[in-house]
Amino acid sequence: MFTVISADGTEVQAQACGAGPTILILPPGMDDGAGYRKVAGALAERHRVIVLHRRQYRLDLPAGCSFADEVADVKAVVDLLGEKVLIFGHSSGGYLASECLAAMPWAFHAGAIYEPPVPLHRLVGGEFLPSAQRAVAAGRPGRAMQIFTRDMVELPAWHARLIGVFVSLVPKMRKMAARQIADVAAMDALGFRLSNFDRVSAPVLLIGGDRSPGHLNARLDALRNVLQKSEQVVLRGQGHSAQMRAPQELAALITEFYARITAGVPQQRKFHD
Repeated sequence: MFTVISADGTEVQAQACGAGPTILILPPGMDDGAGYRKVAGALAERHRVIVLHRRQYRLDLPAGCSFADEVADVKAVVDLLGEKVLIFGHSSGGYLASECLAAMPWAFHAGAIYEPPVPLHRLVGGEFLPSAQRAVAAGRPGRAMQIFTRDMVELPAWHARLIGVFVSLVPKMRKMAARQIADVAAMDALGFRLSNFDRVSAPVLLIGGDRSPGHLNARLDALRNVLQKSEQVVLRGQGHSAQMRAPQELAALITEFYARITAGVPQQRKFHD
């Protein structure tokens, strides 16, 4: 367990493994870090890996926090490390990583971001957020997740129904569902931030899957056009959960990118088969 105190006195918690240049992982929604164990294990062969247990998904803390709170948590971690790191974030963790790259350019060698829901034409939750929040308040986490996955993530309705049933039946997921909706509210509170990321000076690897909803890759395209130094990679045969389905492949992408950046090799935009 890796711990440090954030600016507001909250204890930041993370899991650490491996040795070498540091990679800081910000997991996606509904994940306390456990979903990245296989990726972290693969990365730990050559790196020190720190997997943050994001404040938004800490069931031992009060529900609801801002992105500013989570950026402060990341700052506390990198301040304690006393070295530049590569920051990797997935989904809302990728959006958070983007905010960290813009806010703390001195802290990072580079960033790697996997399908962040950076708003383009509408907010992440937008008009659907109130109904998801009402479902949470009514004690219907499965319904809240059905709204989230169908209307916000834009998965097919049948898939969203299955996810809703699964969440309803698993006690931990029932609790995490409220945090996912709070995460959406925190992202919506930021407004439209795409133009903010033209301040990011570090090289950034943008990762997507060719089986993900099309809007996620459109968001990556928009980020690529704003960032100063970026390259975009598409994982063939993968969607929004490559950390579970192809952890070795995802880890290899991150490791290879970090090695090139620290060696001073120019970036290249490419597809990954």
